[in-house]
Amino acid sequence: MSHAFVQPSAASRIDAETPADAEGVEALVLAAFGPGRFAKTAERLREGSTPSAGFVARQDDRVIGSVRLWPILAGDTRALFLGPIAVDKAARSDGLGAELVQACVDQARRMGVGGVLLVGDRPYFERFGFQPAPDAALPGPVDRRRILWLGTDVERVEGPVRIG
Repeated sequence: MSHAFVQPSAASRIDAETPADAEGVEALVLAAFGPGRFAKTAERLREGSTPSAGFVARQDDRVIGSVRLWPILAGDTRALFLGPIAVDKAARSDGLGAELVQACVDQARRMGVGGVLLVGDRPYFERFGFQPAPDAALPGPVDRRRILWLGTDVERVEGPVRIG
């Protein structure tokens, strides 16, 4: 994973993911989503791809929070796909998830892409500026109301979404 652009805020509990975090990240994501995550449409955008960036939160050298950004094309727009975001059960009520999302938004702005796409709960992600992206077509079945876009350079996207 390339971390050339990763510079999380100094005031944050979030660090850039390193290769040494890979095992902890995978264990955390498996605990949060189970093996059923591999059947989700979002996984089609991660298979065979390499993350553009990843962020973790650690407690006593253990990964307790994780999120990755994946390169995609949404129509003709170079963008990033956010996910999966996973937080250890014991840390879910202290704002760690929001810090991970904000790290991704900040990273997307630094990278100069059109924006960030995700599949998630609108009420949670609206606070970061995400809005519905009904014209973005993911490669498989998905609740279209959960496809959200945050434009960092491009206001809205449409068309097929694929690995970029």
